[in-house]
Amino acid sequence: MKNIHVNEIIDTIKEMCIEATHYLSADMESALHTGKEKEESPLGKQVLAQLEENLEIAGKDMIPICQDTGMAVLFVEVGQDVHIEGGNLTDAINEGVRRGYVDGFLRKSVVSDPLERVNTKDNTPAVIHYDIVPGDQMKITLAPKGFGSENMSRVFMLKPADGREGVINAVVQAALDAGPNACPPMVVGVGIGGTFEKCAILAKKALTRPVNKHSEIAYVAEMEEEILAKINASGIGPGGLGGRTTAFAVNINTYATHIAGLPVAVNICCHVNRHAVRTL
Repeated sequence: MKNIHVNEIIDTIKEMCIEATHYLSADMESALHTGKEKEESPLGKQVLAQLEENLEIAGKDMIPICQDTGMAVLFVEVGQDVHIEGGNLTDAINEGVRRGYVDGFLRKSVVSDPLERVNTKDNTPAVIHYDIVPGDQMKITLAPKGFGSENMSRVFMLKPADGREGVINAVVQAALDAGPNACPPMVVGVGIGGTFEKCAILAKKALTRPVNKHSEIAYVAEMEEEILAKINASGIGPGGLGGRTTAFAVNINTYATHIAGLPVAVNICCHVNRHAVRTL
């Protein structure tokens, strides 16, 4: 049994909030540089160069890489041999987010009620997904999600007969419909299977996978490549101003489903696909 005090969780999440909103992860930074080198459109290449410059300024001057510092989404894998001491785990996570956004002077974008629209002024509550796993560690993945791209998300309840091609067509169409509104180059997270809500969580979690790492399932990896090629052939390009770098990656997660269904969710993220991972 491993004891983890809530103060350690609070401090860790506070640091992660500041880190993720100021520094792009290494995989995304590499994808941005590679995209700039390969982009054929002069205007598209210029946009990608400006995005690189933005990253450099953000890191040097400690300015968020995007003004929309997002709603905090966390995937928390809790080992079954972990004991949380000193308080409630959910409260600790929200306190970490609160301190990260307040002490880090990050934009507070969360409202307490979806219709009354009163700002909570500390970016809480976070959206938290828990998973109980074997072991005595806690793995925390933080993904601050801006809503320019979040608003472009889609869920398709396809028929099983739609099959592989139906899934590909749905994902490509969602990306094309998003167009410049998703601040491309984008990362496209896809969830296939499960139920209405499960496929959406699969898609969200897919965005936290490094963009240079394909699915371990051979046919899924092939679909990732095929969909990416179709999206990049659209000509939308960086910033929606034309070019071949419309998306950096398509990441797909799958799960078992019912004989009568084929749920597909598409969760798009902009070029600042932010995520930070810590293990306690």
